[in-house]
Amino acid sequence: MSAPAATASQPETQPMMRAAVLVGAGDMRVREVPVPSPGPGEVRLRVEGCGVCASNLGPWSGPAWMTYPCPPGDMGHEGWGTVDAVGEGVETLRPGQRVAAISFNSYADYDIVRADAAVPLPDALAGLPFPGEALGCAVNIFRRADIRPGQTVAIIGIGFLGAILTGLAADAGARVIAISRRASSLELARRRGAAETIPMEDRAAIVARVEAATGGRLCERVIEAVGKQWPLDLAGDLIGFGGRLVVAGYHQDGPRQVNMQGWNWKGIDVVNAHERDPAVVIAGVRAAVELASSGRIDPAPLYTHRYPLDRLGDALDATRDKPDGFVKALLILSGDTGGEGMS
Repeated sequence: MSAPAATASQPETQPMMRAAVLVGAGDMRVREVPVPSPGPGEVRLRVEGCGVCASNLGPWSGPAWMTYPCPPGDMGHEGWGTVDAVGEGVETLRPGQRVAAISFNSYADYDIVRADAAVPLPDALAGLPFPGEALGCAVNIFRRADIRPGQTVAIIGIGFLGAILTGLAADAGARVIAISRRASSLELARRRGAAETIPMEDRAAIVARVEAATGGRLCERVIEAVGKQWPLDLAGDLIGFGGRLVVAGYHQDGPRQVNMQGWNWKGIDVVNAHERDPAVVIAGVRAAVELASSGRIDPAPLYTHRYPLDRLGDALDATRDKPDGFVKALLILSGDTGGEGMS
């Protein structure tokens, strides 16, 4: 419904929107807040949806360093939607254009993003969810891993990132050994092209199986995509001499210890694949758009759980607890996102 026209005695009504606000540990509220306006070089995004990232789980748990309440829409950084308004000087985007954006407050009906942080979505992706930051992250990790045909690649942790990386590595001609805790994740890895899957239970048994599978050479590449201490230790066990160990897991819960003797003895390269340069992040999103629109990656089956705005807390709990079959949660706010029901 349109707002009533302003008169001399009646000031113009401030447009309002819904936004999720984290007001305390495990306490998410939906509030009505003013719709923001884009400044110079910015656009306003009418958000269709936003991916739910494991990095949100720290603030959700209530660590000592957190200050509440958070800003409206805060933590939502995997948004996609339609450009609703453009600020001064923006010539590359127009209202009505569908984009994926590197955003920061997309747990809301609208968000403000820099024009150079929004990537147009082609007609091939019309109506489909596209959490660009998450997909771009996977593509940048793959690039940093430098996977080549004929290599043996161990991927530790088959969640959203691990599943995308399994498909990319297999498509590149590598032999993928997928290692994960849940049976559903191992089955997902097989569908994505893994040549072998190993339950992530007994560290020594995993090493023995990889040694047997590689004739004792171990792996030219190992991607650790869990974000915990012992999977990182396992990655050091599985990397072969002169190999590349890629840290893709989100390690934000405290210091880590590494077996520097083993890393040094093997002469390995260690890559932290979390990009922070905005230009590199956006390049990853653009590459992900190209891969998805050409059919080289199909992320749709990985969006296993979808929630409305007022159930963001449930989405975060599912991201933490990983119920059976869970891969990734999406928050759905508006638009046609593939016709699937909410979880």
